Amino acid sequence: MNTAFCFDPQFLKHDTGLGHPERADRLNATIVHLRQQPWFQQLLPVTAIACDLEWIHQIHDPALGQRAESACRAGLPYLDTPDVAVSTATYDTALLAAGGLINVIDEVIAGRADNGFALVRPPGHHAEHNAALGFCVFNNIAIAAKYLQRQHGLEKILILDWDVHHGNGTQHAFESDPSVFFASLHQYPHYPGTGARSETGDSRGKGATLNCPMSAGAGDSDYTDAFVDKILPAIDRFSPEAILISAGFDAHQADPLGAINLSTNYYGWMTKRLLEMADKHAGGRLISVLEGGYDLHALAHSVGVHLETLLMIESNDVDASRVL
Repeated sequence: MNTAFCFDPQFLKHDTGLGHPERADRLNATIVHLRQQPWFQQLLPVTAIACDLEWIHQIHDPALGQRAESACRAGLPYLDTPDVAVSTATYDTALLAAGGLINVIDEVIAGRADNGFALVRPPGHHAEHNAALGFCVFNNIAIAAKYLQRQHGLEKILILDWDVHHGNGTQHAFESDPSVFFASLHQYPHYPGTGARSETGDSRGKGATLNCPMSAGAGDSDYTDAFVDKILPAIDRFSPEAILISAGFDAHQADPLGAINLSTNYYGWMTKRLLEMADKHAGGRLISVLEGGYDLHALAHSVGVHLETLLMIESNDVDASRVL
C-alpha cells in the first residue's frame, strides 16, 4: 500500500503555553518515533499548503476566521473560550492544518496514494460553525468532507470519529445532511457533553448520525462489540464513496484526559476494519487526520500502529504487543 503522509514543522509553532495538554510536544514525540521506523521512508510525503478561505467558509462563518486572525495578530491568549489557547502563529497554522488534510486527499483522489494520514495540529472536531472550542480552531475533517464533495465530486462521505471526546462540531455540521454519515465512539458522559445514543440527526439527515457512547472503563472488547454490531453494518448500509477518520488517540488506556482502556494495537484493528470497508465500498479511499491524544508515548506508538496498518505492514512495535 502507498500511504500519503503530511507533517510540517509549522504545526509546532502553534504555542498553547506551559502545561496545556494540546502542545507541540505531541507532534514532536510522534514524528521522532515515526522517523525511527524502518517503514517511514515508504510514506509518500505531502507538502502542506494553507487552506483557501473558500473551503473554510463551507463549514465556518467568516466571522470565526476574522476573530481568529485578529486574536492571533493581537497576541491574545485565547480564542472564544479559554481552552482554545492561541499564539501569534495559530491562525496561519490552523489554515495549514486544514490545507494539509486537503493536500493528502488530493494525493489519494489522484491515485498517487492508496490512503493517507495528516499529522496536524491544532485539531478540529470540536470547532462549531461560529465558535472555536475544545483546543480546535477550524474543523479540519468537516472541511475535508465538503472538499471531497464539491472539488472531487464524491457524493457520499462517511466520517468515523474514534476520539475519546465526541466530535460535536462535526456532528452539528452535517446533522441535517444525508450525504455525510457521521459515526462516533466516545466516552459518555464526558466533554463536551454531546453524543448521546438518541442523537441520530435532524430533518433530512435523520438516521445519518450514529453515536456509540462508551462507559468509562470500556476496552478493546467493548469497542469490538460496537464495531461489529453497529459501526460496520452502518457503513455497509450507507456505502460511502470515501471514508474519513477523526483519529484521536486519547481513548488509549494511558491517556490522562479520558477513562477508556484501548490498547495500542487496537488502533490497528480498527484501522484494518475501516480499510476493509473502504475497499468494499469506496475504491480504497480512506484518509485520517489527527485529533486528540495526550500521553506522548501512547500517542506516538498508536499513530505508528495506525500507519503500519495503512501501509499493510505487520506491527513490530514491542510496546504495542506489551499492552494487549
